[in-house]
Amino acid sequence: MDIGDVREVTAGDCSDLYYLDTGMYETGGYGAVYILNDDRPAIVETGIGTNHDLILDALAELDIDPADIEVVTMTHIHLDHAGGAGFLAEACPNADICIPAAGASLLADPGKLVAGTKNAVGDQWQFYVEPKPISEDRIVELEDGDAIDLGDHELRVHDAPGHAFHQVVFEDPANDAVFTGDAAGIWIPDREEIVETSPPSDFDLEQCLEDVELLAEIDPDVLLYTHFGPRYVGNDAERVLEEYATVLTEWVSAVEGTRAELDADEDVMAHFASATEKGEAWNEQKASAEAAMNVRGVIGYLDNRE
Repeated sequence: MDIGDVREVTAGDCSDLYYLDTGMYETGGYGAVYILNDDRPAIVETGIGTNHDLILDALAELDIDPADIEVVTMTHIHLDHAGGAGFLAEACPNADICIPAAGASLLADPGKLVAGTKNAVGDQWQFYVEPKPISEDRIVELEDGDAIDLGDHELRVHDAPGHAFHQVVFEDPANDAVFTGDAAGIWIPDREEIVETSPPSDFDLEQCLEDVELLAEIDPDVLLYTHFGPRYVGNDAERVLEEYATVLTEWVSAVEGTRAELDADEDVMAHFASATEKGEAWNEQKASAEAAMNVRGVIGYLDNRE
């Protein structure tokens, strides 16, 4: 799958669902955006904003007029999920911009969000653009237990705040699928590997493990990862999610152990940035930056735990 390509999601019994590779961080196979072509067409996740034109190209390929999009939503307001929302609000003038309530104000006035993102992602900021503010009269705030009615499909909202206090996941019962945000980790389809995500500043291991249990209780046939793509799990959802819980727990333990051995937190970040093997799946620059960011998130968690 090349950057900009649009594919129908055929996993399980999914229908009316498509995804595209947005080329996030100039990296293929990392950032997906989903389009549900229902009575009320919807875009789920919005990317970092830099390549929002690829989303509009995807709509054209699917013969969907941007003016017909009725819902633009995201699992949380980290800018790799919400950075394109303001651009899409302009391009899709009739869409409700449905945002988890805990983070909605930060997309209406994104100054603090930008500052926090720059601090979290470091040199990766070069791949972003400044997000456009979203008018408050366009925003629909989402609470746990809400449902976005699209026609044949609905998106049921479940709070999942372990990765970030403003994260939700969306359950689509008609497709027996869940848009996981970052609650189920990062899926590398070419390697069939699930890996950790633990960015600053809200990462909380115990809450992440509770979020994994929530997903297991929903028991979907298909996991729709933002990073990256659909994954059919069928009757193995519980096992797959337990695998991620193990990956995440072992990752935190590895960072904690290495931190006890080295003199400075910068050395811990450098150690994992140089040791990562994910460059084979993405590229060396992205893989190293991702590892360092995830270490910083764990260090913050460990400090707060104490």
